[in-house]
Amino acid sequence: MNDKVRLKFLGAAGTVTGSKIYLEFQNFKILIDCGMFQGLKELRILNREELPINVSELNYVLLTHGHLDHTGYLPKLIQQGFTGKILGTSPTLAITEIILRDTAKIQEEEAKNANEESYTKHHPAVPNYTLEDVEKTLLLFEHIKTDEWINLFEQIKCRFIKAGHILGASSIELNICDSIFVFSGDLGRTEDLLLEPPEVPRWADHLFIESTYGNKLHPEENVEKILSDLIKRCIQDHGILLIASFAVERLQLLIYLLFKIFRKNAAPQTPVFIDSPMGVDATHLFSKFQDYHKLPANEFEMIRNQFELVSSFRRTWEIIDMNFPRIVIAGSGMLTGGRILAYLKQFIDDPSTILLLTGYQAEGTRGRQILDGVHEIKIYGKYFPVKASIEKLESLSAHADQSELVEWCSKIKNVPENVFLVHGEKQVTDAFRVKLETVFNWNIYQPHLDEEIEIEV
Repeated sequence: MNDKVRLKFLGAAGTVTGSKIYLEFQNFKILIDCGMFQGLKELRILNREELPINVSELNYVLLTHGHLDHTGYLPKLIQQGFTGKILGTSPTLAITEIILRDTAKIQEEEAKNANEESYTKHHPAVPNYTLEDVEKTLLLFEHIKTDEWINLFEQIKCRFIKAGHILGASSIELNICDSIFVFSGDLGRTEDLLLEPPEVPRWADHLFIESTYGNKLHPEENVEKILSDLIKRCIQDHGILLIASFAVERLQLLIYLLFKIFRKNAAPQTPVFIDSPMGVDATHLFSKFQDYHKLPANEFEMIRNQFELVSSFRRTWEIIDMNFPRIVIAGSGMLTGGRILAYLKQFIDDPSTILLLTGYQAEGTRGRQILDGVHEIKIYGKYFPVKASIEKLESLSAHADQSELVEWCSKIKNVPENVFLVHGEKQVTDAFRVKLETVFNWNIYQPHLDEEIEIEV
């Protein structure tokens, strides 16, 4: 009699956020990623709810990478009684620590401000989790190496392989009774300035693949020229160039590009402020984990020393008060929180301001609203008119586009029995389904949130 693997899609099903896939086999229980939902309110409220599983019985959490939408719910597991192990590569766990600390700190500060300024519907407002919860989470971290099989259970072993995307990101292979389950995680670009292309598993009986850009091809852009032109406009208008950036990989790529621009004199030397405490911490990791990226150590030190790395919020206000053209790179990348909001409150209503969005903007985020052309945005209970010039770089995405995803799939040697499309908005996964069915004639499935399935092994 065959055994069954039970799976439940607790996130990133019909949406790009909240990645969580629950897997159970012979009473052994694993969670692949443990992300926080972002964007739409109907999804964000799930961050405060308990998972519809017995969390205290979970044996492992396996992390594909450190982004918030793959790790941000971890402290909530601790609140719900999780005492198992959290496995990831060393860079992934280092990034996760930075992101969890930063997220808890922001939540504590926002709850405090909401109570003091009375712009909350909750009385009192409380953080979803605290720094104390994060400290308990970190005690469960266990570092693993890539390309090595690890025994988790009598009939289950796993292996992490490099996925590009961000520092330390991995795809995860689970061998369950000689049946191979592959979880792609977020796949990076084939040609990335900082990271090697994603590795491809040789075999996949059951494939769970991200589909963030499953319906799009990234445009061919001369990024250095676009940035150079924006810098020149900023100087000409005597304004500020605000670059909203994700703290990990995107921020480091942007400062590398700006370094190249100034070194080639493609734009006038302009003060650059990296105002992202989380991004500054993540930047230091590029020196610590040299084997996980392509930049030579000496060149990275030159890049890091050319720009001001901001940590204190007092310095943020000094930068705001400056009266000369300047460039500020700040998070969060979707304008959902972080230092970028302090700048938006001061400059979003100024036509001389340039706001540059550099990555995916999920449904329900301020970044998506601004891209869609709203005339005002709400920040901390107040509305601000949008008069700044809005620009977007699409080719800097750390996600593989449709052609790169198809190419990655084409290198798998067998025909998977099942292919599940996750981490994509519904219309995107539907377009990607059609593409994969046309190219490979695979059996494709689009799971919905909280859906359960069983697979015989």
